[in-house]
Amino acid sequence: MGNMHIGFIGLGLIGGSIARALRENIPEIKISAYDVNHATLSAALKDGVIDQAAARIDDTFGDCDYLFLCAPVQKNDTNLEAVKKVLSPSCTLTDVGSVKTDIHEHISRAGLEAQFIGGHPMAGSERFGYANSKARLLENAYYILTPTPQTAPGRLDAYRILVEAMGAIPLVLDYRQHDYVTAGISHLPHVIAASLVNLVRDSDSEEGIMKMVAAGGFKDITRIASSSAAMWQQICLTNTENITRLLDSYIASLSRIREQLNKRQGEALYQLFDSARIYRESFINASSGPIKRVYSFNVDIDDRPGMLAQVATTLAFNNINIKNIGIIHNREYEEGVLRIEFYDEASQEAAKKLLSTPQFVIHEKKL
Repeated sequence: MGNMHIGFIGLGLIGGSIARALRENIPEIKISAYDVNHATLSAALKDGVIDQAAARIDDTFGDCDYLFLCAPVQKNDTNLEAVKKVLSPSCTLTDVGSVKTDIHEHISRAGLEAQFIGGHPMAGSERFGYANSKARLLENAYYILTPTPQTAPGRLDAYRILVEAMGAIPLVLDYRQHDYVTAGISHLPHVIAASLVNLVRDSDSEEGIMKMVAAGGFKDITRIASSSAAMWQQICLTNTENITRLLDSYIASLSRIREQLNKRQGEALYQLFDSARIYRESFINASSGPIKRVYSFNVDIDDRPGMLAQVATTLAFNNINIKNIGIIHNREYEEGVLRIEFYDEASQEAAKKLLSTPQFVIHEKKL
């Protein structure tokens, strides 16, 4: 595996994270990349993530064992024309898009089905671009593979092994099933989050009271509304049928809830919340899958000078990296004054031990 040559067409958040994970776990491989942003390629070379930067899609990628299409989906037609001219027959062509039907149709028209296996790492961030890429983005995340009818079993097995080497968990699905599943657990939630944020914006007072007192619950379910608008525009335009099908079902459920509210149907409303609670608590509490585990806890601290600095300094002195830290002004649904978020469970547990003193009270949030 170490003598492989892997190419990237596009080196943003996901492409960069895959390249970093491969470099970290298989350091001896050769990685080449092309990106329209020359500063990205320069940064990747400086970081040692890639070995070679290409000025265009050319013979640089002619001997690749794997070639990852990581550019925006609207570039697929143009990029595939260039890729087809240089692609080795033994090379496995793949992508990282969160919608698979569109790319599979492009591949079929290009006559590349025997070499193509769709890929979708179920990982991401509200931030985007190579500068925010990191190898651990893929750790224990599901990485969905969507082979074509012409995919040889040996090619699929080899790709599965490569995904495992990244630290991710391979899961093989039909591309049509993939698009329906992701519409329900990823695409529709983004539509709902964006519409809810805009509803509050349009319903708020001139003083912005709703925005000012927004509680943890509202922030939790609308966090994904901070994602790239351009990316989600493209997702909605390429997985429209599945999203609208599920959106129709969601609108119907909201209409039922509105009727239950108007008719004061207490038992029906109780069942709404109780059934959702039971199903939500059955989810695997791990970092794999689209609902990411958040490594955080809340801490009660005295309202006096230096207490916040004391917490941050204690963690920094013990080499514990903080992902986010902030004061919780609205604590209607959670306890603790200070919320601290970490990158991984080990950091969370180490911080918990350090701060478990009579001076602080720690409250862990149930996810």
